[in-house]
Parts: sequence; structure tokens; C-alpha cells
Amino acid sequence: MAESLLIFIAAAFLLAGFIKGVIGLGLPTVSMGLLAVTMPPSQALAIVIVPAIVTNIWQTFVGPYLRNIIIRLWPLMLGTAFGIWLNGDMLTGPYARYGTIILGILLAIYATISLRKFTFSVAPSNEKWIGGIVGVITGVISAATGVQVVPSMPFMQSIGMEKDELVQALGVYFTVATLALAFNLTTAGLLSAATAMPGVIALTTSFAGMFIGQAVRTRMEPDTFRRWFLIAMIFLGIYLVGSAIYNIERG
Repeated sequence: MAESLLIFIAAAFLLAGFIKGVIGLGLPTVSMGLLAVTMPPSQALAIVIVPAIVTNIWQTFVGPYLRNIIIRLWPLMLGTAFGIWLNGDMLTGPYARYGTIILGILLAIYATISLRKFTFSVAPSNEKWIGGIVGVITGVISAATGVQVVPSMPFMQSIGMEKDELVQALGVYFTVATLALAFNLTTAGLLSAATAMPGVIALTTSFAGMFIGQAVRTRMEPDTFRRWFLIAMIFLGIYLVGSAIYNIERG
């Protein structure tokens, strides 16, 4: 892999880790969005997967809510794993080149919804069956794009979890989802020795970015940073869609 690309990967994960450190999420979303500018989503996901798993496992055990999270979210997690398996050939099949378009659209939608702070609530009696459906939809989307924030994130915000419990729940959920994605990547032969060096660089720089972001979080207003980050995500999503369509029409 070219040295310039390794430098770009390091910079992308440093930024993604920094954002996760400041606002508590966004490492796979940001890194997938940035890497998709220079490579297919399948290749980007093979690099993202290890840092995503490690950082999410770390987040999973920071808090006392693990048992309650598993009880409440097991249909969401099971549905997501099933959806990822169901759509497993999307990364390498004939429609794989459309993954960047889907990713760009999802980034723009997610950022727009988050900016508008759109909220809704799900009654406790409906959590399980709605969670299962949301999980399958998220899994199908994630298998094609590597991103698990839509529609799982709005759902988790809708069931009334407290702030600290929500942060831990995101860690638990994303751990399950990324492990399911890792299984797909291994089956498709996309995880190999060729991804080892980029993966190590990504893991190292993402943790460095997280620690820097956590330090900055104590000195700035997270909501201000979050707003500008989401605006940037909208423009990144638009760029990804436009460039992918242009490349498809040329090819």
C-alpha cells in the first residue's frame, strides 16, 4: 500500500478518534466516509473493523448497565446480526459499487436528523418487536456501507435511556454489529495480511485521537463542535454521492 495512502488513513482515523473522544461516537461513520473518497466501501470496512471493535469493546464495559442493556436490546442486536448476514454479498456482489452512494445518503440523512434534534418515543411494550425490525433494517444497510447509525441510533434514543446508559448501550450494540461485519469480511476473504498494517495504523491513531478529543471535551462546548461536525458530514455525504455517480457513469 502506498505511503501516501497510509498517511491519509492515519489522518482519517486521528480525526475520527478525535470526534469520538469529544462527542462519544462517530468513529466508524467518519472513517468510512473519509476512506470512501479513496477506496471502495469493502476495502475501507476491512480497515475500519478492528479499531471499531476494540474501541467499542472498551466502551461496552464503561458503566454498570450491561445486564439491563442486553435485556432491552437483544432483539435489536439479534436483528442487526441477521440483517448483516442476510445481505452479506453486498460488499462483493454486482451492486457493491453502489455502496458509496448509499453511504453518502445515510451520512447526510443521519446528520440532518441529528441537527434538527428530531425525537420520538417508543412505548416499553413495543420495544422488543420494533427493535427487531429496526435491527434487521440496520443490518441490511450496514452490510452494504459499514455504518450502523441509521435507523438504530434514533431507536435507541427513543426508548428513554439515560445519558450514561445510552453511551454504554452504543458500545454494546456496535460491538455486536462490528463482530457480525467481521464475520462477513472474513467469509468474503476481505480480511487478510494486506489489511494488517493499515489496521494497526488505524487502531493506533484512533486511540490517539480519542485521548486528544477527551482532553478537548473538557475545554469546549461539545454541542458547538457537534453542530459543525454534522454540517461537515452533510457536505461529505453529498460529495460521496456525487463522485460515486460520476464514476459509475464514466465506467
